Amino acid sequence: MEKNLIPLLPNFYIMLLLNSIHGIPYGERVDCFPHPDASEQKCLERACCWSPVDEANVPWCFFSKNHGYSVVNIEARLTRMDAPSLFGADIKELIFYAEMQTENRLRFKITDANQARFEVPHEHVQAPSSPPTGPLKYRLELIQKPFGLKVWRTSPEKLLFDTTIGPLVFADQYLQLSAKLPSHNIYGLGEHVHQTFRHDTNWRTWPIFTRDSFPNGGTHNLYGHYPYFTCLENESGQSFGVFLMNSNAMEVTIQPAAITYRTIGGVLDFYILVGDTPEAVVDEFTQLIGRPFIPPYWSLGFQLSRWDYGSLDELKKVVERNRQIGLPDVQYTDIDYMEDKKIFTYDMEKFKELPQFADYMHENGQKYIVILDPAVSTGKRLNGPYEALDRGHAAKVWVTEPDGNTPLIGEVWPGETVFPDYTNQACVDWWVDEISRFHKEVKHDALWIDMNEVANFVQGSSKGCAENKLNYPPFTPRILDNLMYSKTLCMDAKHKWGNHYDVHSLYGYSMVLATEKEVFKTNRSMVFTRSSFPGVGKYAGHWLGDNAANWNDIKWAIPGMLEFNLFGVPYIGADICGFFDDSPEELCRRWMQVGAFYPFSRNHNAQGYKDQDPAAYGADSLLVKTSKHYLNIRYTLLPYLYTLFYKAHVNGETVLRPMMHEFYSDSETWGVHNQFLWGAHLLITPVLDPGVENVEAYIPDAIWYDFEKEEQITDRKEKVNLNLPADKLGLHLRGGAILPAQRPDITTTYSRRHPMRLIIALDDNNAASGELFWDDGESRGILEELQYISYIISDLFLLDQDVLTMHVTHNGYTDPNNLKFENITVMGVTGAPVSVLVSDGTTTNALTESQVNYDSTRKVKENLELELGKNYTVNWQDKYRNSRHFDCYPEAGSDQAKCEARGCIWEPSNVPNEPWCYYPDTHGYITSNVVETASGITVDLERNTAFPSQRSQSRDISKLRVEITYLSGKSLRWKIFDPSNARYEVPLPLDLPAMPETEENNRLYRVQINNKPFGIQVIRKDTEEIIWDSAVPGLTFSDQLLEISTLLPSNYVYGFGETEHPIYKHDLNYHKYGLFTKDQPPGHKLNSYGVHPFYMGLEKSKYAHGVLLLNSNAMDVTFLPTPALTYRTVGGILDFYMVMGPTPEAVVQQYTEMIGRPVLPAYWSLGFQLCRYGYSNDAEIADLYRDMKAAKIPYDVQYADIDYMERQMDFTLDKVNFKGLPALVDNMRAEGMRFIFILDPAIAANETKGSYPAFDTGFETDIFIKWPPELSNDIVWGKVWPDYPNITVDNSLDWDTQVELFRAFVAFPDFFKSSTAEWWAQQIKDFYNNVMKFDGLWIDMNEPASFVHGTVGEKCLGDPALENPPYMPPLESMHRGLNHKTLCMNSEQILADGTRVKHYDVHNLYGWSHTKPTYDALLSATEKRGVVVTRSTYPSSGRWAGHWLGDNYSAWDQLLKSIIGMMEFSIFGIPYTGADICGFFNPAQYEMCLRWMQLGAFYPFSRNHNTINMPRQDPVAWGPEFAAISRDVLNIRYTLLPYLNTLMYEAHAHGNTVVRPLLHECFYDCCLLICHLFCFVKGVSVVRGYVPNARWYDYHTGEVVGVRGQFMNMDTPLSKINLHVRGGHILPWQKPENNTHYSRLNPLGLLVALDDGGSAHGSLFWDDGEGIGKLCMFVSVCVQEWESRGM
Repeated sequence: MEKNLIPLLPNFYIMLLLNSIHGIPYGERVDCFPHPDASEQKCLERACCWSPVDEANVPWCFFSKNHGYSVVNIEARLTRMDAPSLFGADIKELIFYAEMQTENRLRFKITDANQARFEVPHEHVQAPSSPPTGPLKYRLELIQKPFGLKVWRTSPEKLLFDTTIGPLVFADQYLQLSAKLPSHNIYGLGEHVHQTFRHDTNWRTWPIFTRDSFPNGGTHNLYGHYPYFTCLENESGQSFGVFLMNSNAMEVTIQPAAITYRTIGGVLDFYILVGDTPEAVVDEFTQLIGRPFIPPYWSLGFQLSRWDYGSLDELKKVVERNRQIGLPDVQYTDIDYMEDKKIFTYDMEKFKELPQFADYMHENGQKYIVILDPAVSTGKRLNGPYEALDRGHAAKVWVTEPDGNTPLIGEVWPGETVFPDYTNQACVDWWVDEISRFHKEVKHDALWIDMNEVANFVQGSSKGCAENKLNYPPFTPRILDNLMYSKTLCMDAKHKWGNHYDVHSLYGYSMVLATEKEVFKTNRSMVFTRSSFPGVGKYAGHWLGDNAANWNDIKWAIPGMLEFNLFGVPYIGADICGFFDDSPEELCRRWMQVGAFYPFSRNHNAQGYKDQDPAAYGADSLLVKTSKHYLNIRYTLLPYLYTLFYKAHVNGETVLRPMMHEFYSDSETWGVHNQFLWGAHLLITPVLDPGVENVEAYIPDAIWYDFEKEEQITDRKEKVNLNLPADKLGLHLRGGAILPAQRPDITTTYSRRHPMRLIIALDDNNAASGELFWDDGESRGILEELQYISYIISDLFLLDQDVLTMHVTHNGYTDPNNLKFENITVMGVTGAPVSVLVSDGTTTNALTESQVNYDSTRKVKENLELELGKNYTVNWQDKYRNSRHFDCYPEAGSDQAKCEARGCIWEPSNVPNEPWCYYPDTHGYITSNVVETASGITVDLERNTAFPSQRSQSRDISKLRVEITYLSGKSLRWKIFDPSNARYEVPLPLDLPAMPETEENNRLYRVQINNKPFGIQVIRKDTEEIIWDSAVPGLTFSDQLLEISTLLPSNYVYGFGETEHPIYKHDLNYHKYGLFTKDQPPGHKLNSYGVHPFYMGLEKSKYAHGVLLLNSNAMDVTFLPTPALTYRTVGGILDFYMVMGPTPEAVVQQYTEMIGRPVLPAYWSLGFQLCRYGYSNDAEIADLYRDMKAAKIPYDVQYADIDYMERQMDFTLDKVNFKGLPALVDNMRAEGMRFIFILDPAIAANETKGSYPAFDTGFETDIFIKWPPELSNDIVWGKVWPDYPNITVDNSLDWDTQVELFRAFVAFPDFFKSSTAEWWAQQIKDFYNNVMKFDGLWIDMNEPASFVHGTVGEKCLGDPALENPPYMPPLESMHRGLNHKTLCMNSEQILADGTRVKHYDVHNLYGWSHTKPTYDALLSATEKRGVVVTRSTYPSSGRWAGHWLGDNYSAWDQLLKSIIGMMEFSIFGIPYTGADICGFFNPAQYEMCLRWMQLGAFYPFSRNHNTINMPRQDPVAWGPEFAAISRDVLNIRYTLLPYLNTLMYEAHAHGNTVVRPLLHECFYDCCLLICHLFCFVKGVSVVRGYVPNARWYDYHTGEVVGVRGQFMNMDTPLSKINLHVRGGHILPWQKPENNTHYSRLNPLGLLVALDDGGSAHGSLFWDDGEGIGKLCMFVSVCVQEWESRGM
């Protein structure tokens, strides 16, 4: 045996090798080392696989799947088919070329096979230097006749771009291609005015050809040329972009789900960019065309301009009046500063002192920008020659007439002009020189280039244009004026790059390339341009042109800015207040508000219109006040905005971001175009209509905070009406954000000198993260020279504190202002911190009380001095609030009169959700008699009659008895009941000590009694901490409402279920959860399948305790931030049990010792499992099994849902569709597989007598639930899945109609009866012996669920107060009563001892009562221990069954919530738990499902399951890549099954948890840490995970992780889940196979991970895996002082 153990090798992990070769069978090994002397080292040097085997001739060194070649390009020749010509000059032979440039980028080009044609000479776009190394995200399919192509997404397979919808047309001057698209969500194409961000796909045609025109809302072409769009495919976020690199005039027609391009020249050069999100597509596009530049910091300030100030004196007046009000940062001059509008001149009379104007601006920290147009006047200057013109003539820099020599003459602002040809290097040199000369004469800080479409005031030229095919092509796209040379140059004019016909739309682009060469060499100045082409954003910004002062243009600016962010030009804005026309105060005020959040924020207007600079409206005007207010916010957030531009430059992210980029899974966001985001976190909602103060806005699905009030709002995923008075716009901060900020000043120059701060907004998980990029703000080359500071900042809620980590990822810059972070604001905290500790890694300092401010809007502000460029951690702990406002009126409709009628106090509060009606301090019961004994305390209570009865419908019980029993040294019980009248008590047999603990010194606790009001205090003796304190007002004990509250020792409370919780630790901010079993899919605060009134609490000492309320009536629990907890239940008694821990793990051990240890599942049940509701027949299951085997994916268990039954009836088989299932099951079991069938409790009742034994025998033995005999002797009928006989179900009808017409009556077995258990066991045994074999049972719908409410006819007999009690907990559909989707509460059940009880009392126990009879029947029928999985649970259900988390949804948030659910069920004593991998409802998406498969591979109960009418989501349904990654991660699971099985045994024997929260020790037991953070965000490849304070090893590499007790970045490519092994532990393992039957035949091995002392320990439990009460082996393994200090 010894030779089969894995040797203990330092820093090496042999399992790596095993995992790498599982996919290559012996027969498929190809020798990688055919010559002698093969060795492992030589083999690995060739990147081949090494695996010695005993079989002769099988190569030990063999090729992996990573060798060989992949297709990177395709060529094809195309010949035109005979057909009439559209416009003549058809090109007969074409060449098609396709290149797989990257994993996400496909290029295909179609051009003339025999003659070169014009192609865009792009400065940045080029083929990658090497082919893609990873799997392609797309595939290309070519159709031969007629030619067409289809571009498919590979995972999941989807057709993205299908040109077979129409023919390819390729003539000399007419090129056409159409493509079918997968959705209507099309964004982009430009430049136009698009009145909505998402395109109207109803046959709209958009011309693209650069043009000097007004953006007045028409469909005409504007300044830029952007044949690019993004298409969002569906809610998965998967998107793709299409870029046609063609600069000729064109038009694009968008029709329903299709697009047609018509261009009149060049080639068809397409790039298809595939992304998993819209944001990822922008990343791909900017990689192709060039990342956006980082603008200088000052350019993010507010800017002011107008055309025609008249003179420098007037300009200075404007500057001064705006300085007086604290504005702006940047001042412009338009063409009026020039001498007769000649570029490179200034007006020596009106602007005489212009050379000194820049100094005048700089003295006040301001900047100055001048305009330059391209056109050069042919006239002389007033006092001499025009030297710029003369030097241009000499260098021959002009665009020429067709002869190539004669400069083309046109007319622009200065009169007759010539036009520089920026595609000519001589022109570039001349242009750069002229800018340099002018800069020396007139200092300025940046250049604004205009009129570069290129604009011309005469048609074509002063001579007109010749009649030829360039000026008059056979087809003219629908451009403005339908004339090619309208307001521009003749198309036959010559440039170095070619005819103007081809390069017209590149004029602005070429001008930017030339201008950027000079501006201004060492400083990172900027250019912004009116005309643009893809790639211009690498060097320049853009504004949206000559808009007008009207309400349409303020609206249309938002879609325009969003589009330019898609185009890779994030430095974008519109002329604030409008360029043309006078701007009314209201319009300009609203525009200044929203313009404060334009990336490029400039107020600009035209000649002849009233001044519209802010000061022009009056220094004390509302416009000035609101402008300054929002500009102050802008300047506060400039570090955040600057960081966004850095991320755009480095990662291609958008700055001004569409809502749908962040919330693509919500279709409501797809069309939002009147709101926008800064980055991912700041939501701006402006007012865009006159006379409006209420705006409909959409609030996406996240926690949001009012940015200005710093308060959390309650709205999410809904449309709301925002009240935005005249001085306000909507500004909301998304939870999860950390924004770097800075104290603002009137300019960026001064702002940059002020201290910084952090603004933190906590998300649903009490976490947040952010980044900061900082440099000098103006130097070039800062990234290349590493002269910057960058931070990653995270705030994560851990065990007992908030931890803010400020981690410097690079520090290559020292700010001259010695900046410090002076303030941190945290929104979303539950209370004031009791202490704040700040550490820089060497020293730790505590903040004084004066440095920490907390207010009731749940925010904390801390005053600090943290130096920029250093690492810091800031830790704070919550201070418990003193409020003891326990809700006296928890029902809806509270008011002062109703409150005071109950004798309670009415006090309105501005604290969200704090009760306004609360109990007086002495409300409750008064102690009348206390008797203490060695084993406990007895107390008599009397209701305090100074207060009126709360509810007349529920009689108060005036005298109560309290019995406190010291069960053991670590547990106690207190029971509050009516001593005069027996009430229902839960019939759950607990395993309690035979004798109480009478020796006080042996007890970890002591108990005190408070007299008025009565209360119990439990005190942990060694810390003197009160861990239960019900000496608070509000104790109520009436017929149908029992209420008790307790103070808690800390905010750290875990448990209570089954409800969906967004975080594992409860948020105590007045959250209320109803507990009542129900067929209810998981949802926010919805009561679901089980009831677990148990919680674990942590104490200030970090000790832990647990509390169980043994009560099975409908109830709720309410958390208070005091911290405190209130229970309300509608029946029974108050029967509490406490276990003392003191560790979290000990709490679970003690709790399960009391309720029963978890069942030990069969070994095979730890294998991977497959199921779906909706298999159509047994062949489908057989095919799935075959495909899984072929893919070699480990897989042990196959399920059949209710489809295998005849008409969904238990214990039947559909002999039409599943006739072959018994034989298939036998065949699969013979190959080591196992089968599990579903059974629901409801039994069909409409079958012919004698044809359905299950009902007949049940009826005869009287095992079904009935009415109480005084009401009726009839069964309480329901309806569930079974159908009537002899009907055809019409699925087109609505659900309720289907239930009425097609669903049969059903009866519900009463599993409390012994006779029912016997009947149930016989039915199961008969099915096993006579119909079909099985290995486990899955019991569902046992809440119990019914499709009618109460009973058929929905008329419940008896007391209506049972169906609708006086107090109704907050349950799903509470207004429908407790009988909603279940039985009437007055139904009668009979306990095993004959006691008759109401379903009202035992409803929550139905699934519990169903479980043990099922487990016993399984063991009896199969004679093996197998496994039972149940949906409805109650404390102690884990003794017999596991649980899955129910009918979840296929959504990213469900991955995180599944972990929370499993951790909760671990402390509930049900460790065999998991969620439906990839989700039950809704179609799964590729990446999400793959990440879920990786996470689900470490669920104790690992099953992929989805519902009917959904696409398949099993691992082989997605393609080879998905199958391979699934196989790899499941191989890891199967390798570690001996370890998991040992954990299950330790849970069974000792009550240990299996899935273990970090607060217990780690995550997955104390040895294997699964870093799961990556699973919950789409597209993430690096995550920041917490590494606990121990030695940890990377499971995949065996290397020691270099950090401990802190966060670290972890690479998480799509093929990887992060796994880490804790030092000091030994994990047993076994080579995996296709199922556990075969893997158990392999030798065992040990993985040893040494701790810091060189030691490790572990254990192994081993038996036959399925026997009942058979012998087993338990081995303890220890290694001490191993020298290697490795794994």
